[in-house]
Amino acid sequence: MTELVLRSPLAGWSSPPEEVPDEVFAKRMLGDGVAVDPVGNVLHAPCDGEVISIAASRHAIALRHANGAEILMHVGIDTVGLAGEGFELLVRKGERVHAGDPLLKFDLDLLARKAASLVTPIVVTNGDRFRVVGARVNRTVAVGDELCVLESMGAAAIETVAGGAPVVTESVVVRHAHGIHARPAAMLARHAKTLPFPLEVRARGRGADPRSAVALMSLGIRGGDELVIAGFSPAAAGAVAELARVVRELESMPVRESAAPPQPAAPRAADGSLRGVIASRGFAVGPTYHRQSAEIVVAEGGGGADAERAALSAARAGVRAKLEQRARVGGAAGEVSEAHLELLDDATLLAAAERALAAGKSAGFAWRFAARDSARALEATGDALLAERVDDLLDLERQVLIALGHDAGATQPIPRGAILLARDLKPSELIDVAPGTLAGIALAAGGPTSHVAILAGVMGIPMLVAVGDELLGIVGGTPAILNADAGTLRAAPPAEVLAAAERELVQRREARARDLAAAQRPCRLASGERIEVFANLVGTVADATLAVQQGAEGCGLLRTEFLFLDRACAPDESEQVAAYKRVADVLTGKPLVIRTLDAGGDKPIPYLPMPAEDNPALGLRGIRTSLWRPDLLETQIRALLRAGDGCRILLPMITDIAEVRSVRRVVEEQGAKLGLPAPPLGAMIETPAAALLADQLAAEVDFLSIGTNDLAQYTLAMDRGHAELAARIDGVHPAVLRLIGAVCEAAAKHRRPVAVCGGLASDPDAVPLLLGLGVTELSAVPTAIPRIKALVAAQSLSACRALAQKACALPSSEAVRALLQAPRTEEVAS
Repeated sequence: MTELVLRSPLAGWSSPPEEVPDEVFAKRMLGDGVAVDPVGNVLHAPCDGEVISIAASRHAIALRHANGAEILMHVGIDTVGLAGEGFELLVRKGERVHAGDPLLKFDLDLLARKAASLVTPIVVTNGDRFRVVGARVNRTVAVGDELCVLESMGAAAIETVAGGAPVVTESVVVRHAHGIHARPAAMLARHAKTLPFPLEVRARGRGADPRSAVALMSLGIRGGDELVIAGFSPAAAGAVAELARVVRELESMPVRESAAPPQPAAPRAADGSLRGVIASRGFAVGPTYHRQSAEIVVAEGGGGADAERAALSAARAGVRAKLEQRARVGGAAGEVSEAHLELLDDATLLAAAERALAAGKSAGFAWRFAARDSARALEATGDALLAERVDDLLDLERQVLIALGHDAGATQPIPRGAILLARDLKPSELIDVAPGTLAGIALAAGGPTSHVAILAGVMGIPMLVAVGDELLGIVGGTPAILNADAGTLRAAPPAEVLAAAERELVQRREARARDLAAAQRPCRLASGERIEVFANLVGTVADATLAVQQGAEGCGLLRTEFLFLDRACAPDESEQVAAYKRVADVLTGKPLVIRTLDAGGDKPIPYLPMPAEDNPALGLRGIRTSLWRPDLLETQIRALLRAGDGCRILLPMITDIAEVRSVRRVVEEQGAKLGLPAPPLGAMIETPAAALLADQLAAEVDFLSIGTNDLAQYTLAMDRGHAELAARIDGVHPAVLRLIGAVCEAAAKHRRPVAVCGGLASDPDAVPLLLGLGVTELSAVPTAIPRIKALVAAQSLSACRALAQKACALPSSEAVRALLQAPRTEEVAS
């Protein structure tokens, strides 16, 4: 009798099957085993073996050991309906793995919100050949700890009919919403084992023994697929009919393995307006116009691998030439085109397309397969920022298919001054719209950090995203008011409301022209105090040029992540120096504050694998990452030292003075080697710890910069990436305002300037509050600078201080917003 030790694939708490909150596993319908309630986010191999099955939804993986034992690992309960969301495969079907190898990564937080349970059963599915003994349950286990032992019972393998032709068959369409996943597979296998004849289930060009639940799941049968049940003797007709009956009954089987219920649309405003997420601020009035992009139809079969390969290469070359031309023009469209150029030659995309071409597929089918396979992988990460890059892949898919000669469908010309409505919008579709055509954009889906959102902001087009499907029901040509400052879209307003909105639009345009004309002057309060207004930049020359045109007095935050993302290795010292100097040249001597690499958390870097973290937002982020990788820090510090006069170094995610001193030592050491003086060093205040220790930090650094987005997130203990909580995170919450006030007070004692470089600096309503709290510098998005400077010029410091004092005494951010909207008589006219 042979034995096989199964090691725990997860760290967590082990329990017997009967404690799993699912009848299939609790009653051992799939087989015996052990369950683990995980505390980590990576599933490991419990033994050596071959990956024989991966669920279409990526939530379950099965291995077969050399002795024939088949082990199924099912991550969480009711996870099939997530359709892969939150799961990232690390292996492929057919791959051989060793005990302890990582198989699957999953988003523990997302599953905790959307799944019925995180408990993960580890089950031996061919229990007719192996039994579980010595199960280690009701204890804490680590990855690799012994979980149980499998004893072979010496039984023969499941009987199959090698080379036999089916004598009787019956076709059945699977009506169950999620196809043949764990639960229906277990039911089918249990029935099949009671039937005295060899049977086979065939689907998607493959066959499986119905007595093996894993074999059934490996077919990847989805709802709506047709399967064939085959018997190999006339006497098997009754068994075939019985199994077909069971498949049909799956339709009425409760769909317990489902995603979280659909989230309701955002509530309408009191006036009936639809609400959305602000992607680009502004105000627009105009008729609605529906942009509908039809799905491009491609044939699957090709005309020979060589011919299709040549066609795809030629199409990619045509798209590359167009993208290169746009990239040379520069600006936001040029930056997006550069990103698409990288994707066009992505090794993973090309490899996937080549596999499809080699299988006889057409060039269009191969390219679509490659693009959507990568898109699914991004969506499955559960990372909102990465998921927004899916639009870029689908956009590139469309561009190449059009270059291949496929019909993209005719679109009606956009009326000038229209508000475009659509489910989503590709960056290239917006780039192709003539400047000045659109008054605004509202999308049912999408995210505020997508490339199309960035483009809209740079182009000055007001834009809302994530408005919901109700948006698509608005009739084209309907008059509408898009208020992308308030996050609302109002269709078919009363005539008097529409007329008032049109008057407001004229007033805004006139005010914008006045603000822009005055923006080149140094900024002062009406009461005389000097307030510097800088720009937040992502790092391109076009970005810096726009900031100067809008009246920026310098750069208050240059993000350096742009140099480190979307590449195979870190940038070397020379590349960094050149990038920093290009921006410095545009600023022509104006201050340039450069933030060191802020990686980790919501900004993962592929070549910088982080240790597994249950909560990345509380793990290796910001300066912690740089101190964890001193080689990257030293290279960046040398580049910053060489960037030239006017440069200042800003350290992200500081929590105490020890971190500052560690970096200062690196600055001094590298400066000594290069013979260059140390530039001013600043600390970002993004955590309550840093805010409460601001007196110590102000004594250690040359300036402080408050990142209000993260400070609000950590102060309010709400994840700003959480769909249900993001709207509640407001930097004007009294708790956040009190921390900002404490930072300013501490900095004043040491005569240190305090900047705000987070979202509040671009929020006109919040600016008087920040000034009243003691902020001496505002760093805003470039297009907001003229308005911010005009607003500052209309304030008196005494009025701002009185307003801030009132706000800090209020109980909620809603109360503060109401205060900010109320008329104020204490302002001093300029």
